[in-house]
Amino acid sequence: MKFKRSFKIALNIIFHSKVRSWLTILGIVIGIAAIVAIVSIGQGAQQALAQSLNSLNANIITVSPGFSRAAGAGAGFRGGFGGGQDFGGFGNARSGSSQKNLTARDVLLLNSISNVEVATGYISGGVDKVTYLGKTARVNIEGIDPAVMKDIVTTDLSTGRYLVKGDSGSVVIGGRIANSTFSNIDINRMIVIGGKNFRIVGILQQSGGNDDAKIYMPIESAVTIIDGKVKDNYDSVLVKIKDITLTDDTVTKITNTLMASHTILANKNPDFTVTSLKSVQQRVTSTLSSQSLFLSAIAAISLIVGAIGIMNTMFTSVLEKTREIGVLKALGAKNTDILTIFLLNSGIIGFIGGVFGVLLGVLSSGYVASISGVSLGGGGRMGLATAYVSPQLIIGVFTISILVGLISGAIPAYRASRLRPIEALRSE
Repeated sequence: MKFKRSFKIALNIIFHSKVRSWLTILGIVIGIAAIVAIVSIGQGAQQALAQSLNSLNANIITVSPGFSRAAGAGAGFRGGFGGGQDFGGFGNARSGSSQKNLTARDVLLLNSISNVEVATGYISGGVDKVTYLGKTARVNIEGIDPAVMKDIVTTDLSTGRYLVKGDSGSVVIGGRIANSTFSNIDINRMIVIGGKNFRIVGILQQSGGNDDAKIYMPIESAVTIIDGKVKDNYDSVLVKIKDITLTDDTVTKITNTLMASHTILANKNPDFTVTSLKSVQQRVTSTLSSQSLFLSAIAAISLIVGAIGIMNTMFTSVLEKTREIGVLKALGAKNTDILTIFLLNSGIIGFIGGVFGVLLGVLSSGYVASISGVSLGGGGRMGLATAYVSPQLIIGVFTISILVGLISGAIPAYRASRLRPIEALRSE
Protein backbone atom coordinates (compact mmCIF):
# COMPACT_ATOMS: atom_id res chain seq x y z
CA MET A 1 0.00 0.00 0.00
CA LYS A 2 1.33 3.42 -0.94
CA PHE A 3 2.18 5.94 1.77
CA LYS A 4 -0.29 8.46 0.33
CA ARG A 5 -3.13 5.95 0.65
CA SER A 6 -2.11 5.12 4.24
CA PHE A 7 -2.07 8.83 5.08
CA LYS A 8 -5.60 9.35 3.75
CA ILE A 9 -6.91 6.42 5.77
CA ALA A 10 -5.22 7.79 8.90
CA LEU A 11 -6.88 11.18 8.35
CA ASN A 12 -10.28 9.53 7.83
CA ILE A 13 -9.97 7.82 11.20
CA ILE A 14 -9.53 11.25 12.82
CA PHE A 15 -12.40 12.85 10.90
CA HIS A 16 -14.81 10.02 11.68
CA SER A 17 -14.27 10.48 15.45
CA LYS A 18 -13.90 14.25 15.66
CA VAL A 19 -14.93 14.78 19.27
CA ARG A 20 -12.70 12.06 20.66
CA SER A 21 -9.78 13.09 18.45
CA TRP A 22 -10.00 16.78 19.38
CA LEU A 23 -10.27 16.02 23.06
CA THR A 24 -7.11 13.95 22.70
CA ILE A 25 -5.41 16.73 20.75
CA LEU A 26 -6.40 19.20 23.48
CA GLY A 27 -4.31 17.28 26.01
CA ILE A 28 -1.26 17.65 23.77
CA VAL A 29 -2.03 21.33 23.11
CA ILE A 30 -2.08 22.14 26.83
CA GLY A 31 1.18 20.32 27.50
CA ILE A 32 3.04 21.86 24.56
CA ALA A 33 1.66 25.34 25.28
CA ALA A 34 2.78 25.12 28.91
CA ILE A 35 6.31 24.09 27.94
CA VAL A 36 6.59 26.80 25.24
CA ALA A 37 5.31 29.50 27.59
CA ILE A 38 7.57 28.54 30.50
CA VAL A 39 10.73 28.09 28.44
CA SER A 40 10.21 31.24 26.32
CA ILE A 41 9.51 33.35 29.41
CA GLY A 42 12.67 31.96 31.03
CA GLN A 43 14.73 32.71 27.92
CA GLY A 44 13.22 36.18 27.70
CA ALA A 45 14.06 36.79 31.34
CA GLN A 46 17.67 35.79 30.77
CA GLN A 47 17.95 38.12 27.78
CA ALA A 48 16.35 40.97 29.72
CA LEU A 49 18.77 40.28 32.57
CA ALA A 50 21.76 40.32 30.24
CA GLN A 51 20.63 43.62 28.68
CA SER A 52 19.99 45.12 32.11
CA LEU A 53 23.40 44.11 33.43
CA ASN A 54 25.17 45.11 30.23
CA SER A 55 23.69 48.59 30.58
CA LEU A 56 25.76 48.94 33.76
CA ASN A 57 29.52 49.33 33.88
CA ALA A 58 30.73 45.78 33.35
CA ASN A 59 34.22 46.88 34.40
CA ILE A 60 33.17 47.81 37.94
CA ILE A 61 33.98 45.55 40.92
CA THR A 62 32.49 46.28 44.33
CA VAL A 63 34.24 45.55 47.63
CA SER A 64 31.87 45.60 50.61
CA PRO A 65 32.60 45.14 54.32
CA GLY A 66 31.50 41.86 55.86
CA PHE A 67 31.68 38.34 54.44
CA SER A 68 28.76 36.69 52.66
CA ARG A 69 28.93 32.91 52.99
CA ALA A 70 25.88 32.46 50.75
CA ALA A 71 27.49 34.16 47.77
CA GLY A 72 31.12 33.23 48.36
CA ALA A 73 33.15 36.05 46.88
CA GLY A 74 30.31 38.09 45.58
CA ALA A 75 27.18 39.55 47.08
CA GLY A 76 25.41 42.83 47.41
CA PHE A 77 26.48 44.26 44.03
CA ARG A 78 25.21 47.79 43.61
CA GLY A 79 26.11 48.27 39.97
CA GLY A 80 28.28 51.31 40.70
CA PHE A 81 27.24 54.96 40.95
CA GLY A 82 24.33 55.62 38.64
CA GLY A 83 23.93 51.93 37.89
CA GLY A 84 20.21 52.12 38.37
CA GLN A 85 19.95 48.55 39.70
CA ASP A 86 20.47 47.04 43.11
CA PHE A 87 21.35 43.36 43.23
CA GLY A 88 21.71 43.32 46.98
CA GLY A 89 19.29 40.45 47.40
CA PHE A 90 21.87 37.79 46.68
CA GLY A 91 23.34 36.86 50.01
CA ASN A 92 23.21 40.12 51.87
CA ALA A 93 23.37 38.34 55.21
CA ARG A 94 26.87 38.60 56.57
CA SER A 95 28.43 35.73 58.43
CA GLY A 96 31.75 34.18 59.27
CA SER A 97 33.42 37.38 60.54
CA SER A 98 32.49 40.67 62.11
CA GLN A 99 31.80 43.54 59.73
CA LYS A 100 34.61 46.05 59.44
CA ASN A 101 34.71 49.22 57.37
CA LEU A 102 37.19 49.51 54.54
CA THR A 103 39.85 52.20 54.92
CA ALA A 104 41.92 54.62 52.86
CA ARG A 105 44.82 52.17 53.18
CA ASP A 106 42.72 49.48 51.48
CA VAL A 107 41.95 51.87 48.61
CA LEU A 108 45.65 52.68 48.26
CA LEU A 109 46.53 48.99 48.06
CA LEU A 110 43.81 48.27 45.52
CA ASN A 111 45.03 51.09 43.28
CA SER A 112 48.43 49.34 43.12
CA ILE A 113 46.97 46.13 41.63
CA SER A 114 47.59 45.53 37.93
CA ASN A 115 44.50 45.90 35.74
CA VAL A 116 42.94 48.32 38.26
CA GLU A 117 42.33 51.68 36.60
CA VAL A 118 41.00 53.39 39.71
CA ALA A 119 39.73 52.39 43.14
CA THR A 120 37.70 54.75 45.29
CA GLY A 121 35.85 54.55 48.57
CA TYR A 122 32.46 56.02 49.26
CA ILE A 123 30.03 56.49 52.11
CA SER A 124 26.25 56.78 52.08
CA GLY A 125 23.41 57.56 54.42
CA GLY A 126 20.14 59.41 54.82
CA VAL A 127 19.88 63.05 55.88
CA ASP A 128 16.54 64.21 57.24
CA LYS A 129 16.87 67.92 56.62
CA VAL A 130 17.53 68.73 52.99
CA THR A 131 15.93 72.07 52.11
CA TYR A 132 15.45 73.82 48.78
CA LEU A 133 13.29 76.94 48.31
CA GLY A 134 11.53 76.38 51.62
CA LYS A 135 10.71 72.68 51.02
CA THR A 136 12.35 70.08 53.27
CA ALA A 137 12.72 66.34 52.56
CA ARG A 138 14.77 63.33 53.63
CA VAL A 139 17.35 62.45 50.98
CA ASN A 140 20.06 59.81 50.61
CA ILE A 141 23.57 61.23 50.39
CA GLU A 142 26.52 59.63 48.59
CA GLY A 143 29.96 60.84 49.58
CA ILE A 144 32.56 60.15 46.88
CA ASP A 145 35.98 61.25 45.73
CA PRO A 146 35.16 64.13 43.35
CA ALA A 147 38.35 63.54 41.37
CA VAL A 148 37.12 60.16 40.06
CA MET A 149 33.35 60.68 39.89
CA LYS A 150 33.34 61.02 36.09
CA ASP A 151 35.24 57.71 35.82
CA ILE A 152 32.80 55.79 38.06
CA VAL A 153 29.35 57.26 37.40
CA THR A 154 27.23 55.52 34.75
CA THR A 155 24.33 57.96 34.47
CA ASP A 156 24.62 60.84 32.02
CA LEU A 157 24.20 64.44 33.03
CA SER A 158 21.00 66.31 32.23
CA THR A 159 22.75 69.63 32.78
CA GLY A 160 25.88 70.96 34.44
CA ARG A 161 28.95 68.87 35.26
CA TYR A 162 30.20 66.09 37.52
CA LEU A 163 32.17 66.79 40.66
CA VAL A 164 35.85 67.48 40.03
CA LYS A 165 38.98 67.65 42.12
CA GLY A 166 38.90 70.70 44.36
CA ASP A 167 35.12 70.77 44.82
CA SER A 168 34.27 71.18 48.49
CA GLY A 169 30.87 72.84 48.72
CA SER A 170 29.37 71.40 45.53
CA VAL A 171 26.83 68.66 44.86
CA VAL A 172 25.33 66.74 41.95
CA ILE A 173 21.58 66.06 42.18
CA GLY A 174 19.76 62.90 41.09
CA GLY A 175 17.07 63.28 38.42
CA ARG A 176 14.12 62.31 40.62
CA ILE A 177 15.13 64.77 43.33
CA ALA A 178 15.37 67.55 40.75
CA ASN A 179 12.05 66.69 39.07
CA SER A 180 9.85 65.30 41.84
CA THR A 181 11.20 65.74 45.37
CA PHE A 182 11.88 69.40 44.73
CA SER A 183 10.98 71.63 41.80
CA ASN A 184 12.65 74.38 39.77
CA ILE A 185 16.08 73.03 40.65
CA ASP A 186 18.80 74.40 38.41
CA ILE A 187 22.57 74.47 38.45
CA ASN A 188 24.47 77.14 40.37
CA ARG A 189 21.65 77.40 42.91
CA MET A 190 22.11 76.69 46.61
CA ILE A 191 20.62 73.77 48.54
CA VAL A 192 20.79 73.31 52.32
CA ILE A 193 21.87 69.86 53.50
CA GLY A 194 22.12 69.18 57.21
CA GLY A 195 22.25 72.90 57.93
CA LYS A 196 25.08 73.57 55.46
CA ASN A 197 24.86 75.32 52.09
CA PHE A 198 25.97 73.54 48.92
CA ARG A 199 26.04 74.73 45.33
CA ILE A 200 24.36 72.52 42.71
CA VAL A 201 26.86 72.01 39.87
CA GLY A 202 25.15 69.16 38.02
CA ILE A 203 21.86 67.34 37.61
CA LEU A 204 21.76 63.70 36.45
CA GLN A 205 19.29 62.39 33.91
CA GLN A 206 16.32 60.55 35.42
CA SER A 207 16.88 56.89 34.54
CA GLY A 208 14.51 55.14 36.95
CA GLY A 209 17.36 53.76 39.05
CA ASN A 210 18.56 54.21 42.61
CA ASP A 211 20.81 57.12 41.64
CA ASP A 212 17.76 59.25 40.83
CA ALA A 213 16.99 59.67 44.54
CA LYS A 214 20.49 60.60 45.72
CA ILE A 215 22.66 63.64 46.11
CA TYR A 216 26.38 63.21 45.44
CA MET A 217 28.93 65.32 47.28
CA PRO A 218 32.67 65.19 48.10
CA ILE A 219 33.34 62.56 50.72
CA GLU A 220 35.00 65.09 53.03
CA SER A 221 31.74 67.02 53.19
CA ALA A 222 29.62 63.87 53.51
CA VAL A 223 31.54 62.80 56.62
CA THR A 224 30.37 65.95 58.40
CA ILE A 225 26.76 65.61 57.17
CA ILE A 226 25.97 61.90 57.63
CA ASP A 227 25.81 60.63 61.21
CA GLY A 228 28.24 57.94 62.32
CA LYS A 229 30.80 58.37 59.55
CA VAL A 230 34.53 58.58 60.16
CA LYS A 231 37.15 60.10 57.89
CA ASP A 232 39.04 57.56 55.72
CA ASN A 233 36.55 54.79 56.59
CA TYR A 234 34.29 53.70 53.73
CA ASP A 235 31.00 51.85 53.45
CA SER A 236 32.26 50.19 50.24
CA VAL A 237 34.94 50.53 47.61
CA LEU A 238 34.38 50.66 43.85
CA VAL A 239 37.14 49.32 41.62
CA LYS A 240 37.20 50.13 37.91
CA ILE A 241 39.29 47.68 35.88
CA LYS A 242 41.03 48.14 32.54
CA ASP A 243 40.48 44.73 30.89
CA ILE A 244 37.10 43.04 31.46
CA THR A 245 38.44 39.68 30.27
CA LEU A 246 40.70 39.62 33.34
CA THR A 247 37.82 40.14 35.78
CA ASP A 248 38.16 36.79 37.57
CA ASP A 249 41.93 37.17 37.91
CA THR A 250 41.50 40.72 39.24
CA VAL A 251 38.89 39.60 41.78
CA THR A 252 41.38 36.98 43.02
CA LYS A 253 44.13 39.59 43.32
CA ILE A 254 41.84 41.97 45.19
CA THR A 255 40.82 39.22 47.59
CA ASN A 256 44.41 38.11 48.24
CA THR A 257 45.60 41.70 48.69
CA LEU A 258 42.92 42.54 51.24
CA MET A 259 43.36 39.21 53.05
CA ALA A 260 47.05 39.99 53.50
CA SER A 261 46.36 43.60 54.49
CA HIS A 262 43.78 42.53 57.08
CA THR A 263 46.11 39.74 58.31
CA ILE A 264 43.50 37.05 57.64
CA LEU A 265 44.78 33.50 57.22
CA ALA A 266 43.94 31.58 54.04
CA ASN A 267 41.68 29.13 55.87
CA LYS A 268 39.65 31.89 57.54
CA ASN A 269 36.67 33.80 56.21
CA PRO A 270 37.53 37.35 55.08
CA ASP A 271 35.87 40.41 56.62
CA PHE A 272 34.88 41.74 53.19
CA THR A 273 33.04 40.66 50.04
CA VAL A 274 34.25 41.15 46.47
CA THR A 275 31.55 41.27 43.81
CA SER A 276 31.81 41.50 40.05
CA LEU A 277 29.06 41.95 37.49
CA LYS A 278 30.01 38.60 35.99
CA SER A 279 29.36 36.69 39.21
CA VAL A 280 25.99 38.40 39.65
CA GLN A 281 24.94 37.50 36.11
CA GLN A 282 26.01 33.89 36.57
CA ARG A 283 24.04 33.52 39.81
CA VAL A 284 20.86 35.08 38.44
CA THR A 285 21.08 33.12 35.17
CA SER A 286 21.59 29.90 37.10
CA THR A 287 18.56 30.68 39.28
CA LEU A 288 16.36 31.44 36.27
CA SER A 289 17.51 28.29 34.47
CA SER A 290 16.75 26.12 37.50
CA GLN A 291 13.29 27.64 37.87
CA SER A 292 12.53 27.17 34.17
CA LEU A 293 13.69 23.55 34.31
CA PHE A 294 11.54 22.83 37.36
CA LEU A 295 8.44 24.43 35.85
CA SER A 296 9.03 22.68 32.51
CA ALA A 297 9.16 19.35 34.34
CA ILE A 298 5.77 20.14 35.88
CA ALA A 299 4.40 21.10 32.44
CA ALA A 300 5.69 17.81 31.05
CA ILE A 301 3.22 16.00 33.32
CA SER A 302 0.38 17.33 31.15
CA LEU A 303 2.16 15.88 28.13
CA ILE A 304 2.20 12.49 29.84
CA VAL A 305 -1.54 12.83 30.42
CA GLY A 306 -1.93 13.72 26.75
CA ALA A 307 0.11 10.68 25.76
CA ILE A 308 -2.18 8.44 27.80
CA GLY A 309 -5.12 10.07 26.03
CA ILE A 310 -3.60 9.28 22.63
CA MET A 311 -3.02 5.67 23.65
CA ASN A 312 -6.60 5.36 24.86
CA THR A 313 -7.91 6.88 21.62
CA MET A 314 -5.78 4.54 19.53
CA PHE A 315 -6.95 1.43 21.39
CA THR A 316 -10.54 2.56 20.90
CA SER A 317 -9.91 3.19 17.19
CA VAL A 318 -8.43 -0.27 16.78
CA LEU A 319 -11.50 -1.84 18.39
CA GLU A 320 -13.84 0.24 16.22
CA LYS A 321 -11.92 -0.46 13.01
CA THR A 322 -11.35 -4.17 13.56
CA ARG A 323 -13.59 -5.20 10.63
CA GLU A 324 -12.01 -2.55 8.36
CA ILE A 325 -8.59 -3.93 9.30
CA GLY A 326 -9.80 -7.40 8.34
CA VAL A 327 -11.09 -6.10 4.99
CA LEU A 328 -7.80 -4.34 4.25
CA LYS A 329 -5.84 -7.46 5.05
CA ALA A 330 -8.17 -9.56 2.93
CA LEU A 331 -7.51 -7.17 0.05
CA GLY A 332 -3.76 -7.68 0.43
CA ALA A 333 -2.68 -5.13 3.01
CA LYS A 334 0.41 -6.21 4.93
CA ASN A 335 1.10 -5.93 8.65
CA THR A 336 3.45 -3.02 7.95
CA ASP A 337 0.65 -1.19 6.08
CA ILE A 338 -1.71 -1.47 9.06
CA LEU A 339 1.08 -0.45 11.42
CA THR A 340 1.85 2.58 9.23
CA ILE A 341 -1.81 3.69 9.15
CA PHE A 342 -2.23 3.73 12.90
CA LEU A 343 1.20 5.24 13.55
CA LEU A 344 0.35 8.00 11.08
CA ASN A 345 -2.95 8.47 12.91
CA SER A 346 -1.23 9.01 16.25
CA GLY A 347 1.55 11.07 14.65
CA ILE A 348 -0.98 13.42 13.04
CA ILE A 349 -2.69 13.89 16.42
CA GLY A 350 0.70 14.80 17.93
CA PHE A 351 1.51 17.17 15.05
CA ILE A 352 -1.82 19.02 15.26
CA GLY A 353 -1.42 19.27 19.02
CA GLY A 354 2.06 20.69 18.49
CA VAL A 355 0.87 23.36 16.03
CA PHE A 356 -1.92 24.65 18.25
CA GLY A 357 0.21 24.19 21.37
CA VAL A 358 3.00 26.40 19.98
CA LEU A 359 0.52 29.10 18.95
CA LEU A 360 -1.17 29.07 22.34
CA GLY A 361 2.18 29.00 24.13
CA VAL A 362 3.54 31.98 22.18
CA LEU A 363 0.40 34.05 22.83
CA SER A 364 0.22 33.17 26.52
CA SER A 365 3.94 33.71 27.12
CA GLY A 366 3.77 37.16 25.56
CA TYR A 367 0.85 38.09 27.79
CA VAL A 368 2.40 36.71 30.98
CA ALA A 369 5.75 38.40 30.23
CA SER A 370 4.05 41.77 29.75
CA ILE A 371 2.43 41.71 33.20
CA SER A 372 5.16 40.06 35.23
CA GLY A 373 8.78 40.54 36.21
CA VAL A 374 11.80 38.87 37.75
CA SER A 375 12.82 39.73 41.28
CA LEU A 376 16.39 40.89 41.52
CA GLY A 377 16.45 41.06 45.31
CA GLY A 378 16.56 44.03 47.57
CA GLY A 379 12.97 44.81 46.71
CA GLY A 380 13.74 45.45 43.04
CA ARG A 381 12.11 43.88 40.05
CA MET A 382 13.18 43.60 36.46
CA GLY A 383 10.27 43.67 34.01
CA LEU A 384 10.10 41.24 31.11
CA ALA A 385 9.42 43.29 28.00
CA THR A 386 8.95 40.19 25.83
CA ALA A 387 9.29 36.44 25.96
CA TYR A 388 11.81 34.92 23.59
CA VAL A 389 10.64 32.00 21.45
CA SER A 390 13.70 30.60 19.72
CA PRO A 391 13.58 28.52 16.51
CA GLN A 392 15.27 25.70 18.44
CA LEU A 393 12.41 25.73 20.95
CA ILE A 394 9.77 25.50 18.20
CA ILE A 395 11.59 22.67 16.42
CA GLY A 396 12.12 20.90 19.73
CA VAL A 397 8.50 21.02 20.89
CA PHE A 398 7.25 19.94 17.45
CA THR A 399 9.60 16.97 17.59
CA ILE A 400 8.49 16.12 21.12
CA SER A 401 4.82 16.43 20.17
CA ILE A 402 5.14 14.09 17.19
CA LEU A 403 7.28 11.61 19.15
CA VAL A 404 4.71 11.58 21.96
CA GLY A 405 2.05 10.75 19.40
CA LEU A 406 4.09 8.03 17.72
CA ILE A 407 5.25 6.41 20.96
CA SER A 408 1.76 6.50 22.46
CA GLY A 409 0.28 4.91 19.35
CA ALA A 410 3.00 2.29 18.91
CA ILE A 411 1.41 -0.46 21.05
CA PRO A 412 -2.14 -0.05 19.68
CA ALA A 413 -0.76 0.13 16.13
CA TYR A 414 1.27 -3.03 16.66
CA ARG A 415 -1.76 -4.87 18.03
CA ALA A 416 -3.80 -3.75 15.02
CA SER A 417 -1.13 -4.97 12.60
CA ARG A 418 -1.09 -8.43 14.26
CA LEU A 419 -4.83 -9.05 13.90
CA ARG A 420 -5.67 -12.09 11.80
CA PRO A 421 -7.95 -11.31 8.83
CA ILE A 422 -10.51 -14.05 9.63
CA GLU A 423 -10.82 -13.00 13.29
CA ALA A 424 -11.07 -9.35 12.29
CA LEU A 425 -13.81 -10.03 9.75
CA ARG A 426 -15.83 -12.00 12.35
CA SER A 427 -15.69 -9.08 14.77
CA GLU A 428 -18.93 -7.15 15.35
